[in-house]
Amino acid sequence: MVIPAPPIAASAQPLADEIAAARGAVAHVVPILRHLLRSDDTSIFSDEIVTRVRGMFLDVARQLVVALAEAAGHAEPEGWAHEAAGELAHALAENPTYLEHFHTLALEWQWTGRLERTRAIDPVLPPLLQARMADPDSQVSAGAMSLLAAQARFCQNQRRMQLPLGELPGDLLHIALVTMRAHVGMDASADSYALIAERTVRAQIDEARARSAQLRRMLDAMGDDVQAALDVDQAGMALFLTALARGSGLSREAATMAAIDSQLPRLMLALRACGLAPAALSAAALALHPDAELPSGYADLSPGAAAALLAEAEVAA
Repeated sequence: MVIPAPPIAASAQPLADEIAAARGAVAHVVPILRHLLRSDDTSIFSDEIVTRVRGMFLDVARQLVVALAEAAGHAEPEGWAHEAAGELAHALAENPTYLEHFHTLALEWQWTGRLERTRAIDPVLPPLLQARMADPDSQVSAGAMSLLAAQARFCQNQRRMQLPLGELPGDLLHIALVTMRAHVGMDASADSYALIAERTVRAQIDEARARSAQLRRMLDAMGDDVQAALDVDQAGMALFLTALARGSGLSREAATMAAIDSQLPRLMLALRACGLAPAALSAAALALHPDAELPSGYADLSPGAAAALLAEAEVAA
């Protein structure tokens, strides 16, 4: 049985309009980012973000070309990848799902650095994770240690503008491998090498080890304490974004976009959809936007009504 979403009260319509306007402001992010990656014009987004996204595309393409070269018995796969990765990177950048994912990873890293500078939040070991590592339950502490290692790898990879294939969500890994096979063309021998490379890459992937999977497992293990992950000072940005996505019904990419400066109405709505009480909602929003004047009306919504408004805004975008 499908349970209908709660009706949106007439008094909430101004909030709905506000959210729709905020969502519309980022509706053209993907096509603009695609244009920027293909040109030297980085005036719309920061140079740092565009360079980081471009770097991740090149790194993913490089790994695919290395796998292809090794399957073909190439003597210098890394050298070949250096020459050939650019074209495959451009082909991958045609996919809007890839662009959105890489863009939001770069934004998350930007937020991580900002919070380290402004609120002294350790990028790898925030207080909540540190407490979980000290838990007397060996499974809890072991899970926290695994997440610590995964977050450390994420930070290192972002500094290097890299992204291992094993960190890609399953759908994006599939797209990458399909794109690689299409990129080599219809030649039978080239396609056979691509098939070997695809099988090799898939065999090397352990999805349970990926940072995204470990963040989700951490929330699962927190049980009734999961709202503690919405305190960014305690949880850090990575766990906060995962908790925000889960509690609000947004994708993690959409939750990351809701955190940027121009999207405060969406952030407030997402936090309320997570069930945060008014005081906690304001504290969570101000932790990210300390100088902002918080819009009114969001605390008066029920979590269900907030979730309905948020879903409506996402569909309308």
